[in-house]
Parts: sequence; structure tokens; C-alpha cells
Amino acid sequence: MDSLTNIYNRYGFDELAEKMIAKNPKSHFVVALLDIDDFKFINDIYGHAYGDKALKNLADSMKNFFPSNALLGRNGGDEFCIFLPNCTYDDAEEQLEQFTKIPRVFSCNGKEYQFYISLGYAEYPTFASNRSQLMRCADAALYEIKLHGKNGCMAYKNGLQLGARKQLGFALKDISEHLPGAFIIYMADKTDDELFYANHEFLRMTGYKNMDELFRLAKKSFRNLIREDEQQKIESSIWEQIDSGNENHYIHFHLRKADGSYLSVLDHGRIVNSQQYGRVFYVLFTDWEDMHIHYGDKFSE
Repeated sequence: MDSLTNIYNRYGFDELAEKMIAKNPKSHFVVALLDIDDFKFINDIYGHAYGDKALKNLADSMKNFFPSNALLGRNGGDEFCIFLPNCTYDDAEEQLEQFTKIPRVFSCNGKEYQFYISLGYAEYPTFASNRSQLMRCADAALYEIKLHGKNGCMAYKNGLQLGARKQLGFALKDISEHLPGAFIIYMADKTDDELFYANHEFLRMTGYKNMDELFRLAKKSFRNLIREDEQQKIESSIWEQIDSGNENHYIHFHLRKADGSYLSVLDHGRIVNSQQYGRVFYVLFTDWEDMHIHYGDKFSE
């Protein structure tokens, strides 16, 4: 059994599914594979403890939703599997679509955050002659959903390429930690500018030991990173650019460091629509003084 979710682990699931098919080789079975959309984002922003809460929530919803004869398992990470005996596409379609659409949340610091899943499924023996082939068909359907926007449910059909599943994208942390510049994410809301994330380069540039110290000293508010006498002007300038239709904004201001001093920076931000969190700002910072030292001749042209 999987210790976190109290459902079968991959080996237990595979073994029982094999036995059920071997015992009833002429019966119809449906296997579904599913995972949490952008799960790495949840882990990177909120921490693995809250990622575990999302995993437990999903496993609990599987237990509550599917009949007692369904076989439920966790393949590992955020990928889960469902084995439905005596079931065809016609039987499973509405059930699996309903399950995919169930609202799901996890709680963090008194707030609830939504998360979503993608699901692919396949039928034995219509498209597969054994369990492993059935799993590959379901995996191909899941991969197809990921390519078309996530948060959906799809049945395997002829023409989908088996074994084509690749690791989609990169972890937010992997990318942001290697960006050639300081980077943060915060809520794009005029009344709620909650800080979500800062990469290592931002912490190094501003002298914060870690994100916990940044969040504590800034009270998790981007506004509190702006020098007090500039706050109103900078916030107005950012939203004037956004409200006028610009996807990007460029702002020069003084950024609060951990020791209370201020660093002159150029802020290059963009609003991104996140399915889980609504509108957020992705922001890169450049040290204004360094920029003038290295490119002073360009400014004088």
C-alpha cells in the first residue's frame, strides 16, 4: 500500500490488475491514468507538505467517488491509476468526466487554493491485449490531454502514439533558479499583491536568507518591497501600463533589501493567467547601477 494515500502502490495495483484480467480474459475493463496539473508548481510555491495535502485530497476523492470494486492506485509522484472491472467506454465516459470536473482544493495558511487534474483512459480488450498495453494506451490519452491545455478527460483512440509520453515542460524551480537574473511571482491584484515565490538570485541580490525571511519581513506583500515614498507612484504606473493594454511593464524604483537599505532596480513584469491562482505577475529585476556600469555607453547614445 502507498503510505501517504492509503491506496495501492504501483506494484500492488499492477499485480491485482494482472490477476483480474487473467481470471476474466473475455470481460471488458477500463483503466484510467490521471495526474495533478502543474503539480511541481504547487510543490515549488507552497512546499512539499502542501503538495502532499493535494495528493491526499485526490486519493480521498477517488475512494469516495468510485465503486468498491474499483482498483485504485498511486503510480508514484502525482500520477494515479484506476481499474474499473466489467466496464466499457460507454459505461465509463460520463463517470470519468464527472470525476475530472469535481472541484478540488488544498488549504495553506488559512486560504484554499484550487487544483485540477488531467485524465486519460483506455478499454480492454478493444484497444489492448494485456494490462501493460492497456496502461500504455491510457498514458497516451493522458499525454494528449496535456498537449491540449490540461484539465480534461480523454479516451484512447486509434492513432494516438503509444510510448510517446515525454516529461512535459520543466519545473518552475529548475528554470527560475538558473535564470540570469532575479525573479519573483506575486498576485496581480490591486488589493492583494501576495508574494508567492522568489528565486535564489533575487534572494542573493537583496540579502534575504531564504523565502521565509523575505515573506516575514515584507509581510508577503510586493508593495512592502518598494521604498515607501515611491509606493503609490510605482503601483499606479504599473497598473496604468497594464490597463492600457501593455502585456509587459518596465518600472525603475528602489527595492527594499533585507538590511533595510534599498537597491535601485529596473522591474520588467508580465501578467500571466494561471488556472490555479488567477492573474499573477512574473517579474525580472536588473540592478540599475550594474546596468549603467556595463552599458553606460548605450545610455549616452
